[in-house]
Amino acid sequence: MTAFEPKNPGYRASAIAMFEGQPAMHTLGVVIVRLAPGEAELAMLHSPAFTQQNGFVHAGIITAGLDNACGVAAFTLMPREADILTVEFKTTLLAPAQGERFVFKAEVVKPGRTLTFCEAKAFAEHEGKTRLIATMTGTLMAMLPRGAPQTPRTSPAMRGD
Repeated sequence: MTAFEPKNPGYRASAIAMFEGQPAMHTLGVVIVRLAPGEAELAMLHSPAFTQQNGFVHAGIITAGLDNACGVAAFTLMPREADILTVEFKTTLLAPAQGERFVFKAEVVKPGRTLTFCEAKAFAEHEGKTRLIATMTGTLMAMLPRGAPQTPRTSPAMRGD
């Protein structure tokens, strides 16, 4: 993993506050396990309320955990004034989501001024073993307030300033 430098020195507090502001994550019992610039690890315990007809945790629940892990990882690299929104993701389900605990690990592949690309993996912990059950690629958008200063694309000398 490439070491990224956060634009917001208070990225940890900002990422935690953003995450805590999501009622859906509270409902699912998802918690932050680890944060670093461009990385996030979330986890949740199994609940029968999250299962589908075969007793496995529903793919939508696993996808929500992966999406949020990507969002938190991307958010750690965004400016203080930014908010975040997922604009695209692809989930690949590799195995049934059966376990006592589920872990969602995400990392930024390429941060950008507006769009950030992430990859994530979901793991099921079951009977002392950990198994990869799903992967995700996602694109997240930094939502900056209107009128926020923008980074120039070229130097003043190149623009003729």
